[in-house]
Amino acid sequence: MKIYAASHLLPVSSPPLEGGALAVADGKIAAVGRLSELTAFFNAPVEEFPGCCIMPGMVNSHSHLELTHFPAWKIRKGIDYAPRTYIDWMIQVIKIRRSLTRNELEQSILEGIRISLESGTTTIGEIVSAPWLMNCYRLSPMAGRAYLEAIGQDPLRCAELLALLDDAVSEFDGAGLLPGISPHAVHTLSAGLFEGLLNLADRHHVPLAIHLAESRAELDFMFDSSGPIAEKLYPFVGWDSYLPTPRRTTPVAYLDSIGVLRPGTVAVHCVHLTPADAETLKRRGVAVVLCPRSNDRLDVGRAPVRLLKKSGIPLSLGTDSLASNDSLSLLDEARFLLESFPEDFTPAEALRMVTLSGAEILGLDSMAGALEPGKRADFLVVSLPEDLVARDVTATVITAGKLLDVFITGCRQTMAGV
Repeated sequence: MKIYAASHLLPVSSPPLEGGALAVADGKIAAVGRLSELTAFFNAPVEEFPGCCIMPGMVNSHSHLELTHFPAWKIRKGIDYAPRTYIDWMIQVIKIRRSLTRNELEQSILEGIRISLESGTTTIGEIVSAPWLMNCYRLSPMAGRAYLEAIGQDPLRCAELLALLDDAVSEFDGAGLLPGISPHAVHTLSAGLFEGLLNLADRHHVPLAIHLAESRAELDFMFDSSGPIAEKLYPFVGWDSYLPTPRRTTPVAYLDSIGVLRPGTVAVHCVHLTPADAETLKRRGVAVVLCPRSNDRLDVGRAPVRLLKKSGIPLSLGTDSLASNDSLSLLDEARFLLESFPEDFTPAEALRMVTLSGAEILGLDSMAGALEPGKRADFLVVSLPEDLVARDVTATVITAGKLLDVFITGCRQTMAGV
């Protein structure tokens, strides 16, 4: 056993504690309290961090670590141009993805894991585009959920993909990661593939994650099968013959009609929602992951956060990928959220969104997201400015904190220095 103490403790699930500490044994948190209380109860060595705050490891609810090397790939593959629209960006991603070798993808994931750890992420909600890439994640100490991604329209290829995913979930070995299924988006899957994925998820009792209402183009496509998805994306990937008849509905209403929206389903982005859409998400028990920096970079708009909060929909934050973001730091994401929506979120809400709320949304709150006895000893040490006196420690951690140390199951991972 060992005790870790700091000037401040942010359990997240309970109020901040000055002079707080946590006792760690066998990779889990044994106790949380003031240092004087823990040293009186436990005979264990103490490591102190004066002028610092100890907080839970952060939870990145939506990531694509295989795209970590995307900025370099654009240059090396000769596809380095600035997309004009969201669909142009999607086509650029597809072009680059098609040119990659297995080794390039694996090295990109490993780099993404390293950067995530250095940024204080200890739990992830990761989208994995192919089951064989899971080998990379088994080398990581991070916990989380790996959502195996599905995209397709051709019936034969969809049947092959379903069989592959069925085997992958049945034999899933993700070390600290649990399985999930990710139908990519409403416009990239056939109705038959959606049905097969729902059956697969039901048989294996795994949750779903889906990109939803990210761009205006998605709404146009779902309403009358028009716009840049029909005119640019479908021809580019050879899906002309799979263009659906106009559905005259919203992406949310469509997913609800086919049973995708259910408790445990995670909807990512949700930039373009109607009040009726938000009501549906709430009624179905769906949680939403916001990616505000990615939305800003791709110029798709801002999520209607007041509507989402008013509807009582659980919210967390994700970084998406370095194909649409500047960093994999959740502290950067939280800062951007507070700067973009200063009237809608408090620092305490932002901190919860990158810790406990993320763990809850991924179904991992029994093990991560807060400093509580019985949970994994995943925690961060953040140095605070000397003029902290009378300031909000939570706000200070987000706006001015410097990440010094990352611990996973009580083991020091890195001197992050970010």
